Amino acid sequence: MKILFVINDAPYGTEKAYNALRLSLQILKDKPETELRIFLLADAVNCALKNQITPQGYYNIERMMRGILSKGGKVKLCGTCSDARGLKELNLIEGVQMSNLAEFSEWTLDSDKVLIF
Repeated sequence: MKILFVINDAPYGTEKAYNALRLSLQILKDKPETELRIFLLADAVNCALKNQITPQGYYNIERMMRGILSKGGKVKLCGTCSDARGLKELNLIEGVQMSNLAEFSEWTLDSDKVLIF
């Protein structure tokens, strides 16, 4: 099965990104054969940045992203959204790829399920 998670919110401030990644990790644990994809839009492009430092005991989006990537998940982010936020030269988490609307469309049409956060 192919599942696409679309995340629109910033990594911190709301728990939408956290909950999407939490569910992604659980799916990969329960069904490792799942082809799991995450596409980051709008303020969610900040989820892909390296060197996130969070207070002790607080969730860390970068660590969660690395876990998904290490289990075979794919993560891409919208280049236009990054440009609009002045993040053209991002210091991305290793394995995260810059993408575009055409690839987002392709992933959406090719997925069995699409979940939007």
